[in-house]
Amino acid sequence: MLNNARATNLIANVIAIMAVIILITGGIYWLAHRPMFNLSRITIEPVNGRVLNYVSPASIQATIAGKLKGNFFTIDLGETKQIFETSPWVRQAHLRRVWPDGLLLKIEEHEPFAFWNENQMINTWGELFSANQAELNAESELPQFNGPDGSERLVVQRYAELVRWLAPLKLGVNEITLSDRYAWRVELSNDMELVMGRDPGADAVNPHGGQGAVSFASTIERFVRTWPVLQNRIEGRKINKVDLRYTKGFALTYAPVDNTLPVDSKEKK
Repeated sequence: MLNNARATNLIANVIAIMAVIILITGGIYWLAHRPMFNLSRITIEPVNGRVLNYVSPASIQATIAGKLKGNFFTIDLGETKQIFETSPWVRQAHLRRVWPDGLLLKIEEHEPFAFWNENQMINTWGELFSANQAELNAESELPQFNGPDGSERLVVQRYAELVRWLAPLKLGVNEITLSDRYAWRVELSNDMELVMGRDPGADAVNPHGGQGAVSFASTIERFVRTWPVLQNRIEGRKINKVDLRYTKGFALTYAPVDNTLPVDSKEKK
């Protein structure tokens, strides 16, 4: 009888504890789902005190419309972060809850560095992203990069090398193109085109190899070293294209010469 009484008391205590737990859990659930905890505000700030040039409350609202799930307590911050990062100009999003019904959203924008192929851009991290190019600042003058899929980091690297080599000549790069065969063409700021041929340094991303080609650095160094001397010999003629695919020199294509003579017209009095 004593053992039965003890067992009955134990069972009763367990049931009582379970009932209390259920009541507490239910109370917490009920409280956590009160309307006061529904998310009603999102505060947007740039990271590191920067200025947001492209991301706006309207663009963020358009991104999250109908996609956020949960309230202050139940929202999944990791999943929500991914939703915010689908906004075109958002590179990274950092989220924090703000008591009792808000979120603090800190945004790192894509900083456009160059246009890529037809409708994408490359940011200053060398990453591809898609956004409305019409939203670029009016003073933005980005170079145009073209290349096969997966070659964007190589193109950025070669662009940086070109800018460094060409700086003494006071020349910039308007456009750089890497063909499907991994050969380079470059349009300079004076509208002159450089044809540089295959790149043996692109073996890591080049499925066609680069055997027999002159290194990229050697090719551009040869041009930079020779160009000032050549300018003194061409007597002011405009050059359209410089073909650097030769090992010991390069070929020039001059712009057509306008031989049309001016004609004066005099009316008879």
